[in-house]
Amino acid sequence: ANVMCPRRYYPQWQDNIFERRAATIAEQLCGPGMQIDFDQLLAKQPGRHDAVFGYHQDQAYWIDTDDRRTATCWLAVDDSTIENGCMQFLAGSHREAVRQHHPLHRDRTESHTLVTELRDGDVMTLVPISRGDITVHNEGVLHGSGGNYSTGSWRRAYIVAFRTDETISAERALGFTHSHNDNIEVLDAVDGLHAKPSAGAQASGEMAI
Repeated sequence: ANVMCPRRYYPQWQDNIFERRAATIAEQLCGPGMQIDFDQLLAKQPGRHDAVFGYHQDQAYWIDTDDRRTATCWLAVDDSTIENGCMQFLAGSHREAVRQHHPLHRDRTESHTLVTELRDGDVMTLVPISRGDITVHNEGVLHGSGGNYSTGSWRRAYIVAFRTDETISAERALGFTHSHNDNIEVLDAVDGLHAKPSAGAQASGEMAI
């Protein structure tokens, strides 16, 4: 399951303790002026071997703005283990250009999901964490996660992504909201499929397939 922007539809969640602590982390990593761009709920049911999150860099989904600084805080609601599909990261990938991505399916009308391939020499680092722990990654970090091979363990996460006011305003001016309801014309305008040099070193979220 992949629920985008739940705080928009359930405002009682807004200004929760995780949001406030994550905002402090985002400003420590990225500097002042970071605001919530989007939030996201993810859930992998036990035994869902197909609940894979393909390798990607978040910037491939997004508008190419002058200021890309992003801090995405990924909170483990359950213990996130190797067996149930913990996050995987490619160390140093935030220093690379954004890699070429392509739609998981033939086009993005069936799914908005984009993926990229690993290169020779790429070694993903698996990062199991306990319930209540977080990871933070930036817009250029290549990441993904495997399926849930456990028989009784959910792998749920709550994500809050912070970017600057200027970047968020540029996104919204194009009609880009990070929602599954964003139309194909908006996604084409964002033009995230093209490789671009990476800039900054902060964080971003995971997209389900």
